[in-house]
Amino acid sequence: MNARPAIACIGAGRMGRGIAHSVAYAGHRAVLIDAKSRSEEDFARLSHEALAEIKGGLASVAALGGFDAAVIPAIMDRITIWRLADLAEGLAGCEIVFEAVPEVLDAKRDAFALFDAHADDDAILASTTSTILSTELAGLTKHPENFLNAHWLNPAFLMPLVELSPADETDKRTLDRLRSLLEGMGKVPIVCKASPGYIVPRIQALAMNEAARLVEEGVASAEDVDKAVTYGFGLRFGVLGLLEFIDWGGGDILYYASNYLRDAFDDDRFKAPDVISQNMKEGRIGLKTGSGFFDYSDMDVDAYRQRRMADFLRALNAAGMTRGPVIDKQ
Repeated sequence: MNARPAIACIGAGRMGRGIAHSVAYAGHRAVLIDAKSRSEEDFARLSHEALAEIKGGLASVAALGGFDAAVIPAIMDRITIWRLADLAEGLAGCEIVFEAVPEVLDAKRDAFALFDAHADDDAILASTTSTILSTELAGLTKHPENFLNAHWLNPAFLMPLVELSPADETDKRTLDRLRSLLEGMGKVPIVCKASPGYIVPRIQALAMNEAARLVEEGVASAEDVDKAVTYGFGLRFGVLGLLEFIDWGGGDILYYASNYLRDAFDDDRFKAPDVISQNMKEGRIGLKTGSGFFDYSDMDVDAYRQRRMADFLRALNAAGMTRGPVIDKQ
């Protein structure tokens, strides 16, 4: 793979534009391909809208102090938008091709066929679907060994996480190449098996539904639920991962709290998964026993706690929530 390979995206909608923004910002040539046949007038309108949206996103980040706005023209010069009829020319030399068409199987099938017909032989095809499993899509391409899913979180140009989900046929070198490229762009790629909801959407669906239930049941106002999330849930889990937090407080606390909630609501949605019960039986409940989801046996736990406290203070400072102590004058 070249140091900065050209990267294409089939689909010029919101996700495609966000990817093109990220790609060009990271120094790559970004090829944005319209997946629909349009009149010259309609294509000109789409091109203008897409470039204006990308430029506007760059300007917004620059205005917030993210980078020097003077380089925006250079970034924009790396982006080209191609008509569907000129797709073969647009894809030439692109080592990575992201598919970002609507979440409809026929649309995916058409996009994959375009890739098979016109992309370079060793190019990687990465779908950005948030709903269809990579194992279902792999059969739509003649080169499943070069295919995997890459689920970007919106807004793609800001969110660092990209969830990579290989199919059974995906060559390990394909996964390694895409992961390396994303890391070079400053992204944080993670790998998960083909499973509905991946990681982030699966967790956030449960959290969002539970927040809605709190309002529905009259437990709290929408404003107070969101304050609880912003100043409690959000600040904590912006520092500690969910599994790290279980270990931090102790898996036993989650075990007993889950049992209480399950009984109180008479609802198995609160039941702890078997792994929590198994960890309890084996005495692996986190920091206080030296192991849980993670191994702390060779760690300086006091130093680790101090680092995490420093992380919390930085998060509080960023949120404008730190205050000095109140000292009464004698």
